[in-house]
Amino acid sequence: MTSASSFAVPDQTGRTVVVTGANSGVGFEASRRLAAAGAHVVLACRDVERGRRAAERIDGSTEVREIDTASLASVRAFAEAFDRPLDVLINNAGIMAVDEARSADGFELQLATNYLGAFALTALLLDRLGDRVVMLSSQAHRIGRIALDDLNWRRRRYSRWGAYGQSKLADLMLAYDLQHRFSAAGSRLRAVAAHPGTASTNLTRGMHMPPWVEAISAAVINGLGQPADAGALPTLYAATVPDLPGASYIGPSGPGEMRGAPVVVGSSRSSHNRDVQRLLTSEAERLTGVTIRVPSASAV
Repeated sequence: MTSASSFAVPDQTGRTVVVTGANSGVGFEASRRLAAAGAHVVLACRDVERGRRAAERIDGSTEVREIDTASLASVRAFAEAFDRPLDVLINNAGIMAVDEARSADGFELQLATNYLGAFALTALLLDRLGDRVVMLSSQAHRIGRIALDDLNWRRRRYSRWGAYGQSKLADLMLAYDLQHRFSAAGSRLRAVAAHPGTASTNLTRGMHMPPWVEAISAAVINGLGQPADAGALPTLYAATVPDLPGASYIGPSGPGEMRGAPVVVGSSRSSHNRDVQRLLTSEAERLTGVTIRVPSASAV
């Protein structure tokens, strides 16, 4: 099983990193390693008390701020209150394959939490971003399909895995689209993406599986996958490697990208569809009311 020490995080002294969903799982482990490397880590959590308890377990400079990526009002409040330069934004918060539900804004809950909230947060923080944004995707992006005429599953019969796959494909396509925009503007900002492989986290908590299914799932994850600290390695690689090119996608190096040391990996053909990337961003701007404005090259 991959050791979390198999990737040495470069010195992060003087850098500020925001990690959404930082109180548990991959987000917590990434925050812990970043703080240990000298970064000031903002644990952006839906549950502030859980965030504070997580911060108490981290050695280094941290602070806890409230954000619920399923709520555009919460995302806007976080961005408006964030008054310092930011080096790295890690859009880690997410839910997986949950029962059909709607966010406070009326969006399908996985789309809202995993993609639209991250989209809005990124757009609202771009003017303070100094280095890069990291989008958390998944191998499930390969089963995703971007239904531009029905992103919110109002016409289609709901599929929990279809909705999850769509949200994770959208995250990956946002990273690619942002990098196109950064390059076109002559900006030195970078957009990259990562996936943790098969990692043992609490992401399955909202799936309401029968106990026997949970037991089988746990056995598969423990046997073929890796613990959360190893699952955080692709995120750490994506967030900290100094010369990593924009639009890189990082995942585990082992069979099926389920476990292993972090490396640059490939993604589905559909994720590179430039026309869909543009249209998806336009639709996200319409749904969220937030527009992506890339700062001029002289501003970053």
